[in-house]
Formats: sequence, structure tokens, C-alpha cells
Amino acid sequence: MHGELHRSERIGWLRAAVLGANDGLISTSSLVVGVAAAAPNRTAVLLAAVAGLVGGAFSMAAGEYVSVSSQADTERADLARERAELEDSPESERAELAGIYVARGLTPELAGQVADQLTAHDALGAHAREELGIHPGSSARPIQAALASAGAFTVGAVPPTLLAALLPDGALSMGVVGVSLGLLFVLGGVAARIGGASLVRGALRVAFWGAVAMAATAAAGHLFGAVA
Repeated sequence: MHGELHRSERIGWLRAAVLGANDGLISTSSLVVGVAAAAPNRTAVLLAAVAGLVGGAFSMAAGEYVSVSSQADTERADLARERAELEDSPESERAELAGIYVARGLTPELAGQVADQLTAHDALGAHAREELGIHPGSSARPIQAALASAGAFTVGAVPPTLLAALLPDGALSMGVVGVSLGLLFVLGGVAARIGGASLVRGALRVAFWGAVAMAATAAAGHLFGAVA
């Protein structure tokens, strides 16, 4: 026996981590650049960065918690229904499980044997996996998802916030843009590497949309700053 690590097993946490860090970095950098373009005042820029970090982290946590809680509620409801069906009509459920394996290429005889053995071992678990697509390792965990999303967002939002506090006024916007784009290149490249995709394509994809977001907020800041 030997274990195999498939990249598809990482896709859940990888997506959440990349999304959170990417969102934190882009949104906070964009806030800093936009506010600096509208009103080049250190206090206002730093306040916007801190507010973006705190508000964004809680927003990510709340959104992820609500979303994953809904998924967990659906899973519990499906499992309760499946449990009731196993109690009310076990033969029908056994035939349904065997039919799944026949559809996957097993002979009816072998599919029946597999269904019998899995039913004897853990009927609900077998139907959860094969019929509902619910696996113990991938079941919804709302609190874990909320904390992970908030943490990832915070990690991404910290660099532009520190830059807003430390860089001189004249270099603030360009410094935030340059460092953020560099970090986005790294973030996109690491995510692509872990997921088995093209490193260059992944890095360019993330950095491009970060540049678009910062350019858009800078333009909005110039526009509204001029109007004010």
C-alpha cells in the first residue's frame, strides 16, 4: 500500500486561500491607491487601509460562514432523508447502489456483491459517497472556513497597509502598486505551481486583474478628487 497525493485533493483549501489572499491584497492596495489619488493625506490613506483590512476580513469570514453553513444544512438534510429511505426501503436502496456501480462499468453480479458488502459495512456512508457525493473529508465546516478566509484575507491585506504607514507620501502610490504587483505575481505563480498549472500563466492572470483593479480605483480617485 502506498499513498498518492493528487492535486485535486488540494483544490478546496487552495481555492479558499488564494481567493482570500488575492482579495485582501488587491482590495486593500486599490483602496490605498484610490484614496491617495483623491486626497494625498497620510492619515486618510492609512485609515482607509486599516478599515479595508478589518472590514474585508470580517466580510470574508461572514460570507464564507453563511455560504458553508448553507451547504452544511443541505448535507444534513440530504443525509437525514437518505437515512430514512434506508430504514423504510432497504432493498430499493440496495438496488439503487448496485445500479450506480453498473453504470460505472461493473457487471450486475459484481455490482450486487459490492452493494451488499458496502451496505453491511456502512450503508449510509456508501450512499452518501456514491449517491450524494458527500465525503467525510470534504464535509462543510463553517467556522473553519470562516477563520481560514479571514486569515487569508488579512495576510494579503497586511503588506499594503504597512506600506501605507511606512512609505513617504511622494512614493506611496507607486510603491504600493509595485510591491502589490510583485506579490500578486508570486501568489499567482505559487497557486499555479501547487495546482499543477502553468506558473507563468497563473502569475500573469492574477497580476493582470490586480493591475486593472488598482488602475480603476486610481482613476476614480483622481476623478472624484478633482470634483471635490
